[in-house]
Amino acid sequence: MRGFLIFLTPMLLFSQSNEEIYGIFTLIPPVVAILLAFITKDVIVSLFFGVLSGTFMLSITTHSFFSSIVLSFNGLITRIINSLANSWNAGVVLQVLCIGGLVALITKMGGTKAVALWLAKRSKSRISAQITTWLMGLCIFFDDYANALIVGPIMRPISDKFKVSRAKLAFIIDATAAPVAGIALISTWIGLEISLIKDSYALIGIKNVNAFSVFIDTIPYRFYNIFMLFFVAISALSSREFGPMYKSEQDAKKGTEIKVDKGNIDLDYKEFSKENGYNIEEDYENLISKDGISYKKINLLLPVGLLIIGAFIGFYFNGLSNLSGEVLKNVKLNPVSLFAFKETFGAANASIVLFESALFATIVAVIMGIYQKIYKLGEAIEIWIDGWKGMVITIAILLLAWSLSSVIKDLETSKYLVKLLSDKTPYFILPALIFSLASVISFATGTSYGTMGILMPLAIPFASVIASKNGYSGAEFSEYLFICISGVLTGAIFGDHCSPISDTTILSSMGAGCNHIEHVSTQFVYAIIVCLISVISYFLVSFGLNVWICIILGFISIYLIIRFFGKKV
Repeated sequence: MRGFLIFLTPMLLFSQSNEEIYGIFTLIPPVVAILLAFITKDVIVSLFFGVLSGTFMLSITTHSFFSSIVLSFNGLITRIINSLANSWNAGVVLQVLCIGGLVALITKMGGTKAVALWLAKRSKSRISAQITTWLMGLCIFFDDYANALIVGPIMRPISDKFKVSRAKLAFIIDATAAPVAGIALISTWIGLEISLIKDSYALIGIKNVNAFSVFIDTIPYRFYNIFMLFFVAISALSSREFGPMYKSEQDAKKGTEIKVDKGNIDLDYKEFSKENGYNIEEDYENLISKDGISYKKINLLLPVGLLIIGAFIGFYFNGLSNLSGEVLKNVKLNPVSLFAFKETFGAANASIVLFESALFATIVAVIMGIYQKIYKLGEAIEIWIDGWKGMVITIAILLLAWSLSSVIKDLETSKYLVKLLSDKTPYFILPALIFSLASVISFATGTSYGTMGILMPLAIPFASVIASKNGYSGAEFSEYLFICISGVLTGAIFGDHCSPISDTTILSSMGAGCNHIEHVSTQFVYAIIVCLISVISYFLVSFGLNVWICIILGFISIYLIIRFFGKKV
C-alpha cells in the first residue's frame, strides 16, 4: 500500500483528473465485481465489494490507510442513500415493488392459472401441447418466476399425455421466461433495465435521456431473445429435435423416460436452490393460487389490461406536460398522430408513470378480490406486501449498481478504458464483444440482473467513444448505442438461460418435473446455437445491415438448422 501511495504522490502534484491520477487502478471496482461474481456466484457480495473498493480508492489519496477503511464504508452508505434520494430512482423502486405485489395478487386470485388452464384445454396433440406451453409463456410476460412456476405444473400432465418429454417442457418454459420478461414493455424487469440505461447515459453527459424510449429502441436488436422464441416455435411445429433433446424425446415417446415426481421436486430443488442462494419454497408459496376459489380469466386480464392501458395513457399525458415551444404546438395540432405519440412518450417520466399505473391496477385487483370474497382487505394488503419479497433482491442489486455507477463516474473509469482500448477496438467487434462478455459473466454467476448492473456503466461510455471515433452522429450514433445496450441486456439473458445455477433454470426444471442436469444438458445445445446466430447478427448489423434483414436471416438460419439437423420424433 505504501508503494501504491508513493506511486500516486507525484501524479497528484501534476494531474487534474481522477483518470490521470489513478490510471489503470480505475478498473479495480468493475474488475473486483466481476472476479468476485465468478468466485462467489453471489452478485450482491460482488457489487458490494466492487463499490467498497472504489470508495476506498477515493479516500486513500487524502487519508491514512485505516481512516480510508472507515471512510470507504461511509462512502458506500452515502452513495446508497443518495441513490434513493433521487426521485427517478425512488420511482423505480416503488414501481418494482408495486408490480411484484400486483403479480402476487393476480396469482392468488387464480387469474394467471385461469388463463393457463384455458390455453391448456386447447391442446389436442403433441404439437399443440408444445405450442400451448409456448403461448402460455408469452401470455405470462410480466414475470419470469411466475412463468416458470405456473406453466410447468399446469402443462406437465398434458405433456405427459401426448408424450412430450419433461426436458422439452422445461426448455419451452425456460425459453419463454427471461427472454419474454426481458423485452416486455411492462414487467418486473423493466424498472431495472431502464434505470441502468438512464444512469449509464448520465456518464456520457446525457442526463435528460428518456430511458424507456431507449429501451423500446433496443428491442429489435435483442437477437437472442427474439431468435430463441422463434426457435421454440419452429422446433415444436416441425416435431424435429437434435442433440441430447432428441434422445429425451425418443425416450418419452417410447415410455422409458425417467420422470421426477412431486416429492423429489420439493426435496431436490429446494435443497439445490438454497445451496445456490435462492429460496424456492418461499418463491413458490408467493406464486400459487388460494385454495377453494374458482379460476376466472378476468382476474388476470382486467388488472394487467388496466396496467398496460394506464401506462400508455400515462406516458402520453405525462410526456405532454413536459413538452414546450414548437413541439408542444405541433402535438396539440395533431394530438393522435405518430409524431405526437413519439414526442409525448419520449418526454414522459417512465418510473413515475409505471408506478402510477401499477398502483391503479393494484387497487382494482384488491377490489376485485374483495368483491369475489377471495380475501378481505387486510389479507389483500398482506398478499401485496408478500409480493414485494421477490423484488427485494432486484432492489438490492439496483442500489448497489447505482452506487457502482457513481463510483465508476467519480474515478473516471470509462475515460481510462476508452483511452486504453478505443484505438484498438474495431467498431464492428464491440457489440458482439459486449454480448459475449455479458454471456460469460451471466453464465458463471447465474444472474442476468447482476451482469447488467456491472456491464452497463462500462458499455455505454465505451460505445459512445467508438461511435464518435468512427464519425457517427445523430441517428447513427444513437443506433450504435442501442446495439451495444442490447448486447448487455440480451447477453445477460443468454448466460442466465443456460446456467445450471440460475434461479429461472432451477425453477423451470422444478415446474416441469425434470431432472435438473438433464434440463441443463438438453437445452444447452439449443442455447449455444441461438447464441452463435445472435453473435453473427451483431456483426452484420454493426456493418450496417438493416436490423430487420438480420432478423429475417436469423429466422431462416434457425429453420434450416432444425430442418436439416433435426430428426422427426
